[in-house]
Amino acid sequence: MIMIEDVSLVNGVKSAISELYPSARLKKIDVYGVSDDELLLINNKHLQHDYFTDIITFDYSKGNRISGELYVSVDRVKDNATALGLTYESELTRVVAHGILHLIGFKDKTKEEAAVMRSKEDEVLAYLDKYGS
Repeated sequence: MIMIEDVSLVNGVKSAISELYPSARLKKIDVYGVSDDELLLINNKHLQHDYFTDIITFDYSKGNRISGELYVSVDRVKDNATALGLTYESELTRVVAHGILHLIGFKDKTKEEAAVMRSKEDEVLAYLDKYGS
């Protein structure tokens, strides 16, 4: 397990979400890069899910003071980026945004929630494209 090296990417996503959702006071959010196998173990142990995923979010927030840990499968991000014709960095940005959006209250369990989540991810990416980090 490693901390995601690109601190500016993570900070950029945090800044964008802070601007888009000012009531969410983003505090300490650690982002770890792990392998598929490591994330599968975390998924099994903590969520009792036996499948690969690109991210697992642990929410330690108190009220609107948002904090947590994001565990990102760098293997999934690389594979998804290739499959979607995207750069690794752009897919990693989307996944980190996804995790932080979970921390501020967005869900993705139902089809409708997943559609809203995707639109919120797109909103963060568009903000970053327009204003940078």
